[in-house]
This record gives sequence, C-alpha cells and structure tokens, in this order.
Amino acid sequence: MTYPERFSDLPDYAFPRLRALLDGLTPGGAPVQMTIGEPRHAFPQAVTDAIAAHASEFGRYPPNEGTPELLAAIAAWIARRYGAAMDPATQIMVLNGTREGLFNAAIALSPEAKRGRRPAVLVPNPFYQVYAVAALAAGAEPVYVPATAETGYLPDYAALSPDLLDRVTVAYLCSPSNPQGAVASHAYWAELLALAERHDFRVFADECYSEIWRTAPPSGALEVGADPERVVVFHSLSKRSNLPGLRSGFVATGPENMTHLRRLRAYAGAPLPLPLQRGAEVAWSDERHVEDSRARYQAKYAIADEVFAGIDGAGAPEAGFFLWLPVEDGEAATVKLWTETGVRVMPGEYFAREADTGNPGKPYIRVALVTPEDETERGLIKIRDCLYQ
Repeated sequence: MTYPERFSDLPDYAFPRLRALLDGLTPGGAPVQMTIGEPRHAFPQAVTDAIAAHASEFGRYPPNEGTPELLAAIAAWIARRYGAAMDPATQIMVLNGTREGLFNAAIALSPEAKRGRRPAVLVPNPFYQVYAVAALAAGAEPVYVPATAETGYLPDYAALSPDLLDRVTVAYLCSPSNPQGAVASHAYWAELLALAERHDFRVFADECYSEIWRTAPPSGALEVGADPERVVVFHSLSKRSNLPGLRSGFVATGPENMTHLRRLRAYAGAPLPLPLQRGAEVAWSDERHVEDSRARYQAKYAIADEVFAGIDGAGAPEAGFFLWLPVEDGEAATVKLWTETGVRVMPGEYFAREADTGNPGKPYIRVALVTPEDETERGLIKIRDCLYQ
C-alpha cells in the first residue's frame, strides 16, 4: 500500500516527541507541567449556563457558518476591539477551533499555481506547526523565514527576493507570536499588507493570543484598513476566555474570500454544536472575565521578571503566555530539568525547522505560564536554579 509523499518530511508533532524524550526517565521531583498552552484560569459561569439552557439543541444540526446571534456577537467584538466593521453575514465564519481554519484556509484560498510556477507559502520560523502542513496540503512550497532575536522575533518577509515573493500565495503571521511572545506593530502590519498588495498574496493573521498582554493591547491586521480580501484573520476563545475545550474560534475576511471558505467548509467542516455556539456568544459578549484573566497573566509576568532578573534574554514577553528562554541546547536542558527537578518544558527546536544556520529554536526552551501563580513561581525558580546558576 502506498501513501502520499507530500508529508513525508514532517517531523513528529511536538508533544509525541516530548513524550519519547522524557517518558522513560524518572522525574527529579514532584512534576510541574509547563509544556502545553492550556489555560487554567476561570471562564464565565454564564457560558456553562448558556450551554445547559440550550442542551436540547444537541438534537439539531448546527448552521455550518455559525448562528446569526454568534456571528453578530463576534462582529460587535471586532468593532469594539479593532474599530473595524465586518458584516457578520458575509465576512465572518465560526470555526471549530482556529487550527482547522488555519489549515483549510490554505486549501480554499491558495491556488495550485501562480504565474505558471509552484506557489510558495511563507512561514515564520519558529512557528505553529499547522502552517507547514497546510502549505503542503495545498500543494505549495513552505518557505521558512527566520523569526529570531535579530529580527525582533518576527519574520522579515520584505527581505525576501522579489522573484520568490511573486510566487507567494499566502504569508502566515502570528502576533502575539507563539512561542516568542513578540507583537507586530501597526507599522509592521501596514508594511506587510502593502507587500502583499505589491506581490499579490494574502496574509493569514493568527491573532489567538491578542488578549493576553503586558501593558497595551496588541495591534491587529484589521486596524490597518487594507483591502479585506488581502487579509484573513483568525481568533479563538481558547486563550482569550480560557475555553480550549469549547473548540470555538472564527475567521474574518472579505466577502469573496469568505465565499470560498464557506464553500469548502460546507463539504469538509465540522460545525460547532448549537449549545456550544450559544456559550461562545456569551463569551464574546463579555470582557470582565478577560480582564480578570489578563491581570493574572500580568502577575505571572512580574514573577518571571523577578525570578530571571539579571539573566540576559530571559523574563516575560510582551504578550502571550509563553517564556522563550535561552539555553545552550533545548533538548538537553529539557532532559536536565525533568530528571533533576521534575519541571517539564518543551525544547524550542520542536517548534522550528532546520535553516541555513541551523534550527533557530534549538537554543531555547518554551515554558507555559498557565499553572496557578504559586506553582508558576516554584517552577520558574527551579528552572532558574537548575539552568542558570
């Protein structure tokens, strides 16, 4: 039996790789899990109440693109947050978590060829792994562009050759970035969208960490005022509202793009059950729980800043809830931490691909600030004392 070759060079996914690395080793203390970005703060009780109140709707097929009420709640949130007017009927679609949207949008919107050549999809390196597999599934060449300290942890797409840029159909950009926590400024978004206009490609803006920030709300792609067909924006309740199990997100873009996205999803999508859409409507309509959760993350930023004071390159990011800590070798540091302290983190190289100068994630570990504050502090102190003393 034969299998497709287009995914043959994909490495194992990050978490199976971590299990293979650590599961045969004895932890050096009570385990502290700081690997997966699974929020553990409270979400609004009203979400649970809405799901329970509409439980009978589990007996109905849900609308594929989202209920009118949920789409209207999302449009209202976009207007409040970014000052952008998006028509809920033609420019927004509900997703079963944003990963499916980030994947399927490449299939729906990246053409099979561009100017008679194989298309290219730009991916920041390190990156969220779905970007690469989406490019391959769409028949495009993934081009991994460094997002390192030298570039402010954001990719410098404008530095690529015009010949390559003319082949590009999609450029992924995560801001705040996973894993580094870097934030694209308004000027960065404007320059990227201007580049997309010159070379005729779309920008896929993954903004799932937009509501977790240190001092100011990050700029978003919708604030630039670009052609809405030029940008495709993705948001989620997983991080914003601490609802990763709800599997609720959305995509927003221009009406023509949305026609293609909805057509594909009608065939291949998994619509969000109606009671969960009712809960999501409540979540997008409330900001108090988001503010309370953000205050807790900001307290963890302060803990990280204090614990790693004086250590070059360490400390909390501008936004998001990951620390991107410099080490000599990410895998070796991960093993050392687990076997000597019981703290479990992720090697940075698991989020990146090899480049001309090596794997840009190799000299880092990723640490998730999702545990309660006291546990976070204990874990960070163990990391500091194990790796930086």
